[in-house]
Amino acid sequence: MTGEAVTISVMRTGEVEHTDTAARKAFGFWIYLMTDLVLFAALFATFAVMSRSYAGGPAGKDLFSLPDVFTETMFLLSSSATYGLAMLATYNGRKGLVLAGLAVTFVLGLGFISMEVSEFHAMILDGNGPWRSAFLSAVFTLVGTHGTHVIFGLIWMLVMMVQIFTKGLTAPVQSRLLCLSMFWHFLDIVWIGVFTVVYLMGSM
Repeated sequence: MTGEAVTISVMRTGEVEHTDTAARKAFGFWIYLMTDLVLFAALFATFAVMSRSYAGGPAGKDLFSLPDVFTETMFLLSSSATYGLAMLATYNGRKGLVLAGLAVTFVLGLGFISMEVSEFHAMILDGNGPWRSAFLSAVFTLVGTHGTHVIFGLIWMLVMMVQIFTKGLTAPVQSRLLCLSMFWHFLDIVWIGVFTVVYLMGSM
């Protein structure tokens, strides 16, 4: 076998090994997302049980501002679209566009979480914290758990931007970006449930 043939064989073997590793990582991350889905399912079930337990306190229609929540929702859904564009740029090897897409996604996600923190802060200042009633405990727990996931996603996004800037779009970096993509889109799906069950139905 010639030296060139040996080199090609080694390269192909390396590509296959990396593909297998990336596939295993993606499968493992899917398993993690399924466990997270069970967590959110339990929180949704808890909210359903406690959604009318006001203990003489305010109901959702007295607390929620649907225009503000709709703006939050648009921030998060738009961030999912910009992340999708960043992934397309990743597959095309366009480092600058990937960084730009992630930066826009980060800003939109930060806007979402800032509005959520502001909402919680205002509710607590008005004496409507999670201790006020079972309903409010369920709201803070469900919405807060989702918000914590978003914060984690934003931190992860910053780490990925640093890695792209320093290492480029290497195969391991692309694999991590794919996992983050799965995580971010998962949070969008969960938020649609939160928006519908907590805010829309809670305001009726």
